Amino acid sequence: MPQLRRRLTSALSSSYPDVEIPHEAFCTFGSWVGSDRDGNPSVTPEITWRTACYQRQLMLDRYISSVQELRDQLSISMQWSQVSAPLLESLEMDRVRFPEVYEERAARYRLEPYRLKLSYTLERLRLTKQRNKQLADAGWQFSPEGKPLMAQTSSLDELLHYRSIDEFRNELELIKNSLDSTDLTCEPLDTLLNQVHIFGFSLASLDIRQESTRHSDALDELTQYLNLPQSYGAMDEENRVKWLMKELQTRRPLIPPAFEWSKSTHETISVFHMLHRLQKEFGTRICRSYVISMSHTASDLLEVLLLAKESGLVDPTLGAADFLVVPLFETVEDLQHAPSVMESLLQTDLYRQLLPRVGEKIQPLQELMLGYSDSNKDSGFLSSNWEIHKAQIALQDLASRQGIALRLFHGRGGSVGRGGGPAYQAILAQPSGTLQGRIKITEQGEVLASKYSLPELALYNLETVTTAVLQNSLVTNKLDATPSWNELMTRLAARSRVHYRALVHDNPELVQFFQEVTPIEEISKLQISSRPARRKTGAKDLSSLRAIPWVFGWTQSRFLLPSWFGVGTALANELETDPKQMEMLRMLNQRWPFFRMLISKVEMTLSKVDLEVAHHYMVSLGSNENIEAFARIFEIISSEYSLTKQLILEITDKPKLLSADPALQLSVNLRNRTIVPLGFLQVALLKRLRDQNRQPPISEDVRGDSSESPRTYSRSELLRGALLTINGIAAGMRNTG
Repeated sequence: MPQLRRRLTSALSSSYPDVEIPHEAFCTFGSWVGSDRDGNPSVTPEITWRTACYQRQLMLDRYISSVQELRDQLSISMQWSQVSAPLLESLEMDRVRFPEVYEERAARYRLEPYRLKLSYTLERLRLTKQRNKQLADAGWQFSPEGKPLMAQTSSLDELLHYRSIDEFRNELELIKNSLDSTDLTCEPLDTLLNQVHIFGFSLASLDIRQESTRHSDALDELTQYLNLPQSYGAMDEENRVKWLMKELQTRRPLIPPAFEWSKSTHETISVFHMLHRLQKEFGTRICRSYVISMSHTASDLLEVLLLAKESGLVDPTLGAADFLVVPLFETVEDLQHAPSVMESLLQTDLYRQLLPRVGEKIQPLQELMLGYSDSNKDSGFLSSNWEIHKAQIALQDLASRQGIALRLFHGRGGSVGRGGGPAYQAILAQPSGTLQGRIKITEQGEVLASKYSLPELALYNLETVTTAVLQNSLVTNKLDATPSWNELMTRLAARSRVHYRALVHDNPELVQFFQEVTPIEEISKLQISSRPARRKTGAKDLSSLRAIPWVFGWTQSRFLLPSWFGVGTALANELETDPKQMEMLRMLNQRWPFFRMLISKVEMTLSKVDLEVAHHYMVSLGSNENIEAFARIFEIISSEYSLTKQLILEITDKPKLLSADPALQLSVNLRNRTIVPLGFLQVALLKRLRDQNRQPPISEDVRGDSSESPRTYSRSELLRGALLTINGIAAGMRNTG
């Protein structure tokens, strides 16, 4: 990040000397590790607390190492250079606070003020690290009333350790200002200061995420306990909003101090108490966003605000909140309703007052998250992307009318079916005027190694994203508002959705097909996911299956169906109505970044599809009683693939897929060949594993290790082999789900 800022500063200074240099923390980082609890019972308040302590420990270790290196380098003597008065004053204060350090270091650094100052800084960092360890060991605890118990720490002087990152940064800036006053520079100090601005003591902010019904269920249980005339669960949306607004404006506590809640409600309420203490201890930057998955209505946001108010995170009566409630609109219907839901909230003074202020205009900031996964599973690739595109435009129009700064949080996955693909083209394809210099993007764990494992790779990817955001924000075009183009995309999306749903949602055999011819059940046993494969334990229907394993299963068996199915039929129907539309489609591919991004993603996905391998999965793993039904489904998929490939080549006017990008074409072809043997190995292992699962366990004496007969492998051995092939294919395909 310091390198990126230096490169950006240099480029701006040489070409646009009048442009203000970007703030040190123009790009910051967040994480869901240890804080995303949607469907993951292992993420408890205790885990989130320990995660925050662990992250702070990492940063303290980093800063201690950097300050030690600085102390070795800044050996400037007072006999050679002057020192600023504020720095000398701070040294006198430090001498009183740290007499042991003074006694140990003063003789050696008597004429080297920077080294002496950094010795005091190191001591404060050491004390901060010691206190952090005590907090981590004490953990997160609760009293019988459900209130947090303060961790028992030693009687460290509160003035000695760093209580905030600002204190540490101020001491470093004191040194920098003194050096600047004597025309001296120190690049390692500038690098450290840049890192302090970006990462603080937190490393990354922890975004909490929870499913919307957890909050409504907790309030329903609470209102039933309070014997209200109507429980929260029995209220309609209008009455819910009225009741929530009323409760938000009262100073009276709503949650009784002592009551035996259900396990789910206790956990939900405990999270907010933990967050309040987390912000008190670590500062607000450690956690300021609460993402509500499966957001449908305005009450979903107000519920979280009410629970936050009860724990002290927000104070509606003072209009104070450093806490962002972020709705996640995932399904197509939710994306369509998102503008009206947000408008109903932004029109109320109470809600607007609780939004944090940003920018030179001191505008209220609203963050919204757009889900690529569930909308794709619901409606297919083309329909999902078009609905997200339209939602962004409608939400930005709303924000402009309401005077709100909008930050869109793109929940992209690693695979194309979940919004993945080249970040540069994806950002350029965002509707004009929707970024305005602000964007938030998820990077899945599966792509971290390929993008950030080497400093050169990390710099390249961060620079690429920064460039794309600048480019999109500065270049204003009206292409997204072209009526004929929008009408064409609306028709294509509608036709694609109908064809996709006819196979995926309306075909009764599809779920069984997916269950048998993909390694979905084995995937659920991989220790790589953040939550169970299904939302409802034991349910085998499509609605309960999460989007990541849905995409992962199709990828392993080389269908990659969620990333392209329905596109060919939609294009073909449009051309049947008017054959001259091919010229229009080619023109859109050349001129409209959004359409070009869609076509390029489909083209790349089609290049990874291997229907011969997919057919082998179907024939080998499909049960005999379903073979005819499965053959019909495979024929539908095969026909759609041929049609889609033919039309994509016509639109791009190329003889082969990826002909316009030879490097990518070579990379994909090489990886495709290497994973074919893994596919055959996987099928063989899955077949033996599933056959054995249908039989009683084999005893050790029967299994044996006789040289006269082939060895019979245990279920655990077969499963381990199958999981290894899953990992291998995922690495070769460069995406899971």
